[in-house]
Amino acid sequence: MVVMFLSSLDQTIVGTALPTIVGDLGGVEHMAWTITAYTLAITVSMPVYGKLGDLVGRKPTFLTAIAIFVVGSALCGLATTMLPFIGFRFLQGLGGGGLMITSQAITADILPARVRSIYMAPMGALFGVSSVLGPLLGGWLTDSVSWHWVFFINLPLAIAAWIGVWALMRLPKPAGKPRVDWAGLGLLDAGAILIVVWTSWAGQQFAWLSWQTAVLLGGAVVLWAFLWPVERRAAEPILPISLLRNRTFIVCTLVGILVIGAMFGAIGYLPTYFQAAYQVTATQSGLLLIPMTAGMILASTASGYFVARTGHYRGYPVIGSFIAAGGMLGLSTVEAGTPVWQVCAYTFVLGVGIGLFFQLLVLLVQNAVPARIVGTATSGNNFFREIGVCMGSAAIGTLFTSRLADRVHDTIGQWMTSTDPNVQAALASSSALKLDVNSLTPALIQRLPDLIREGIVDSYVYALTPLFAWMAPIMALAGLVSLAMPKLDLATKTGMEQIAEAEAQTQAEAR
Repeated sequence: MVVMFLSSLDQTIVGTALPTIVGDLGGVEHMAWTITAYTLAITVSMPVYGKLGDLVGRKPTFLTAIAIFVVGSALCGLATTMLPFIGFRFLQGLGGGGLMITSQAITADILPARVRSIYMAPMGALFGVSSVLGPLLGGWLTDSVSWHWVFFINLPLAIAAWIGVWALMRLPKPAGKPRVDWAGLGLLDAGAILIVVWTSWAGQQFAWLSWQTAVLLGGAVVLWAFLWPVERRAAEPILPISLLRNRTFIVCTLVGILVIGAMFGAIGYLPTYFQAAYQVTATQSGLLLIPMTAGMILASTASGYFVARTGHYRGYPVIGSFIAAGGMLGLSTVEAGTPVWQVCAYTFVLGVGIGLFFQLLVLLVQNAVPARIVGTATSGNNFFREIGVCMGSAAIGTLFTSRLADRVHDTIGQWMTSTDPNVQAALASSSALKLDVNSLTPALIQRLPDLIREGIVDSYVYALTPLFAWMAPIMALAGLVSLAMPKLDLATKTGMEQIAEAEAQTQAEAR
């Protein structure tokens, strides 16, 4: 849990410190790469850790991932210029990709699926906690200590976890000589790189409808098309064809892509909205997301308990998705004068809906595959989910910024042609005529005259709230897809026990 917490925290803690880091190290033109490099590294490393864990054992894979993460974190904190910092972020991501995958796979090794949901609930809640704590902690460390400690804070926890794993974890090593599917790995990761680069640059470096988009997406499709015949011939495929034919894997992966893409894409802009509309600090805006985290924790704990007790799980993704859709619809009704408690209530409903089932998806995937490839299945599920996060965040971010830019432009145009003396006086005492989307920081908005500030806040409402209405059908679609989930009995034996039984049976048949 400590390691999973570090992995999820590191994806949110850097955001609030990034402007300071870029200002200190220079190279603002490379700012986007500080995020892209980490995302790329996590995405391409996930399949490697999943397969290597199955082939050589979880413990050495886990220790390697933690060690790489520690070294990458230390080097990021020590960086003095931008380009090395980006490289160190990539190295850190290579370790971070293994923290989450291997942690989830280890739970399958040591816990039967029937009771695993009880343990997965608090592990899943860590994502909600980190989404709130990350920005708070990153901002506090940057303002009170130094941005370097955004990375140094990882070291004591990660080193303690490494020592604990090395000294206390007892997991068997798989028999046989490991055979890595390098061709499959290369094709899978190359396609993922093209998609991540496209989602990071489209709408900024080039237009969404451009030849660059066609090349990147077309290249990804071609590479993944070649993956199918390669994996059919591989002795130990990085993405077994049996997984792509497994209905539970397909349903859980699709549901995860829809839900996590919609949630991260839309919720990512709520803190900025809180700061602009309610004139709260960055710290306070993070605290206003606590109701969502509380909803996730309560719901995941309850569903985990009942799944372990009854063995029934199919209803939770359906019910939870529609509850989450209701939360999104509630957020779509938010206006400039909506009380903050009402917004928090909607985020609580959203958290309850997602918490009911999200932590179960990986468990169900693990339960539906042979224990010997549980790491591969876990990494495959997370791999495609990460792709979904990238695409969802990019699409929603583009929609938000374009709508905001259009509204601000129209509003400023109306102010310029207004004959109202109050409007003219407000314009004369502000820099509103020079405003653009890139200059609309919460601090700047709060310094504007009341009339101008209200217009900008109205632009935020116009740009953001319809996105929630558009995300509601996506959440509902996830619930409909969940109806295709097959009913399987949850295993009552651990992954280690299942593998031992399979090996014993193979040896008996060989005699």
